Amino acid sequence: MDYSGKVAWITGASSGIGAALARELAARGADVVLSGRDEARLAEVAADCGDSLLLPFDVRDEAALAEATAKAIAWKGHVDIAFANAGISQRSRALKTDMQVYRDIIAVDLTAQIAFAQGLIGHMATRGSGALGFISSIAGKVGVPMRTAYCAAKFGLAGYADALRGELSQTGVTVHTIYPGSVATNVSRNALTAEGTRRGKSDPAIDNGIPADVAARQMLDEIAAGTREIIVAEGGEKAMGELRRTPDALFDQVAAMVANGYMEKLEAAE
Repeated sequence: MDYSGKVAWITGASSGIGAALARELAARGADVVLSGRDEARLAEVAADCGDSLLLPFDVRDEAALAEATAKAIAWKGHVDIAFANAGISQRSRALKTDMQVYRDIIAVDLTAQIAFAQGLIGHMATRGSGALGFISSIAGKVGVPMRTAYCAAKFGLAGYADALRGELSQTGVTVHTIYPGSVATNVSRNALTAEGTRRGKSDPAIDNGIPADVAARQMLDEIAAGTREIIVAEGGEKAMGELRRTPDALFDQVAAMVANGYMEKLEAAE
């Protein structure tokens, strides 16, 4: 994929991986649409991105999402690439975690990201082209202690992406699931505690993690190469992710089922 002249929309674009993706996409010639809750921080990212559109909103607000989707498509007439990146992590034992924390994390990390994609897949499929990038996590491959809500959401996002990839396999729209390990961002500081408050401190593994700009370059390089499952990690985290990597042959098998009329047969049987 040549990113030059493409329109790329990134949620969670005000910092971390989202901001790094926006800057790298712009450096590669893309026009970027930036979304997040903090308009001032989005504007700081936009200052590095050339031709860009700011669409600030809370991803949990589906009415605001629908309005933003219409504006994103109308800006240049199309959206070519979309990154479902907005998210929040967790640092608390399941035995101590309030149920509302599960609801809040799943609402942001899973339900809102599905809604974001659902608003774009019809547009992309009709055009016969497009790419969707879902930012899961190594914690979406391996159950990690102190992150049960986060793991539930990120595993769920990966499952949605895998099923969607099969459904869209004959449309020209590609689906890429991205599994970062420790990337140097504020993810730990912003993580929720057992009571649902902001943790406010980081972890050494995160502080010493892959620089966000390096992670973004790898993600875009692998999407351009057509990689469906992208593991962005080092050391033990990378080894864990690779142990759970889905074989390409399995993705091909699902795509073949769709090509052979699997969905039409199910619909006809209803």
